[in-house]
Amino acid sequence: MKIMLPTQSPMMSKAFTFGVATASFQIEGAADTRLANIWDTFCATPGNIRDGSDGKQACEHVNLWKQDIDLIESLGVDAYRLSISWPRVMNQDGSLNAIGVNFYIQLLDELKQRNIKAFVTLYHWDLPQHIEDNGGWLNRETAYLFNDYANKISQVFADRVYSYATFNEPFCSAYLGYELGIHAPGKAKVKYGRQAAHHILLAHGLAMKTLQQNSPNSLNGIVLNFTPCYPETDSEQDHQAATLADEYMNQWYIKPLFDGCYPDSFALLSAQDAPKIEAGDFDIIRQPLDFLGINFYTRAVYRHCHQKHYQQVDMSMNPKTDIGWEIYPQAFTDLLMTLHQQYTLPPVFITENGAAIADKLDNGQVNDLDRISYYQQHLSAVNNAMLQGVNVAGYFAWSLMDNFEWAEGYLKRFGIVYVDYPSQKRTIKNSGLAYRDLLNSRL
Repeated sequence: MKIMLPTQSPMMSKAFTFGVATASFQIEGAADTRLANIWDTFCATPGNIRDGSDGKQACEHVNLWKQDIDLIESLGVDAYRLSISWPRVMNQDGSLNAIGVNFYIQLLDELKQRNIKAFVTLYHWDLPQHIEDNGGWLNRETAYLFNDYANKISQVFADRVYSYATFNEPFCSAYLGYELGIHAPGKAKVKYGRQAAHHILLAHGLAMKTLQQNSPNSLNGIVLNFTPCYPETDSEQDHQAATLADEYMNQWYIKPLFDGCYPDSFALLSAQDAPKIEAGDFDIIRQPLDFLGINFYTRAVYRHCHQKHYQQVDMSMNPKTDIGWEIYPQAFTDLLMTLHQQYTLPPVFITENGAAIADKLDNGQVNDLDRISYYQQHLSAVNNAMLQGVNVAGYFAWSLMDNFEWAEGYLKRFGIVYVDYPSQKRTIKNSGLAYRDLLNSRL
């Protein structure tokens, strides 16, 4: 089974960037060579991770990175999206950790030598635990500590990085980590979620100015995740419910970047839940972006609810991935078109898109037809948006390989490469081969 796009598709031009993506905590392992982070602590609490696992070993990428770059090169991609582990490159006193920094410099140099563009994310959720102990993202000072980290690491990386993203998915860090408590650090108050979101956006704005100064030749931006919100029916109440959900889950993180304010539904927050915002904060947050990274997996459907304005509807009767997310590729086109119409966007990179499938290794092969179908449908959805005027410059498959999938532990496999965790053997799945063949077919 193949992944195919029309020959005339703008995605088939060599100017379009195709890549694969990973995140530090999910693949690196080597926990004994870095500071502790909030996910180490979260994993150590019984009941937080479905299979009781942790990220101490993961995919042992710190030890196997050369083998993994060989793997990346074999897929024929243009770019590799990775994240830097803040607790690996910074000591507790704020100085650089030479061993951790050198690990990434070697990796970045190898990527550059092989003509693979490095898309670096500075924060993919692994906050140093000592900073969390001092309040984490509830403490405004953390935004300035992040800027110091961004300043030091961008200087030492010099010209090795093609693109920097300040943050990956502030929604997940703030809402899942501080408001619902199902991700690290496991706090659960509305006020915490809203305040963490504000401080993360503030940190982004501070670091954007720093990156543009230290690394003016790289593409500098941020990565946001979106779950488009649909009404269950055509009733006015359900439409209003979907709009409110969209503002709270999606627009909350993008509107400050472009419009310098939170959505209108900010007014629905009680005084005790509203974040503390200082004068000039939105001027800092609203920095020009060289690109916007968009992560997409699924949609959500809502109905009106008297108690809390909206209620998510269970769509489990529809096709879904192994993690339980509905497969609805039209939402991808709809999302890109809506954002294109609502904001003056810089070039867009699809920085994550993929599917968890219940993969089986059989005679050295993984015949993951459902994942191939998912990629086919979603690449076509991006192509449809591009044909309608959305400036999408690249697409990254999530993920390069199976890895530690946060609260799901090792139970869910998103990779286009299969990882046998006991042996650490990597096997390219049929989806990875199909992705490689698509890329090799470009003109």
